[in-house]
Amino acid sequence: MKRFASPLEKSENLKKGIIFGVIGAILIGLQPIVANSRPMGIDAYFFAAITVSVQALVFFPVMIIERKKIVSDFKKELISREDYDTLLNGYKDNIPLLVFVGAAFGFGMIMFFAGYELAGAINGSLAQKSTIFFSILFGCIILREKISKIQIIFSIILFLGLILAVSQGTFNLLELNMGVLILLLLTSIWMFAHTITKPIFDRKEAIPSQMVFIRNIIGGIILFSTYFLFFPIEKFMAYLLDPVVIFWGIFMGTVYSVGLFFWYKTLSNLDVNKASILVSPTPIVTAVFATLFLGEIFTIFHLIGTIMVIISIVIIVNPTKNKK
Repeated sequence: MKRFASPLEKSENLKKGIIFGVIGAILIGLQPIVANSRPMGIDAYFFAAITVSVQALVFFPVMIIERKKIVSDFKKELISREDYDTLLNGYKDNIPLLVFVGAAFGFGMIMFFAGYELAGAINGSLAQKSTIFFSILFGCIILREKISKIQIIFSIILFLGLILAVSQGTFNLLELNMGVLILLLLTSIWMFAHTITKPIFDRKEAIPSQMVFIRNIIGGIILFSTYFLFFPIEKFMAYLLDPVVIFWGIFMGTVYSVGLFFWYKTLSNLDVNKASILVSPTPIVTAVFATLFLGEIFTIFHLIGTIMVIISIVIIVNPTKNKK
């Protein structure tokens, strides 16, 4: 029987969700700063391999704790035998899909670092806010979810804000930064991967921490095993024995992982619409840190574009505005 939360519990969940969301927004906003602060000599391929591997290590104990909770809930008869079996072992029926997702997130992390290096932290962060557009697009195409006219209109406004910001008001699409284009492609790939894995959660065949661990351990294995196809083994060994390289890889992986963890904690206390609104200002966080630590210039076009993007996200995810 489904248990409904009391008003006090809803209030506590709201408070927790806001706290987790604010921390998550700060950490997500810091990701481009850490990515572009790494020593220039570290190539995106090796950096991506370390980052996804660290994410797997961070989420491994989280996954173990959550799996133990499932066992405990089953013993207390809080979940059915069917849910118990599928939550713990349902991933085994989805191995081909998980390998694809692992490759998408592994190679996608290379695009993440290469894109931000070319676009800069401020422009790159704005480009990744196109997540909401690709979410509703793939939701419509793959999951047959409906898109309202309001969502279409503000998706257009979102991209107009993005183009305004990255083109500095020229709207010249032919001169768009290559890094921005890479990050737009990356965002679409990652959102496609999220969309095709959503049915796994709907069928209760995995938990989020388990999915994050599996996709990153697969991504790490793929990246490390293919590194030698593009780079000499001497370079790999030099990186592996360099404490500076290892430090930055661990630092990046930890910041990314903890930010992702707080995002999931936000989702566990708030619905996805409120959570999305809460983390929508991450480009502002990135802009502040990019100005302070990377010497990037936050222009009036960035400000106007960011405002257009944030307002668009708020309206797109607001269910009361999307009924028509």
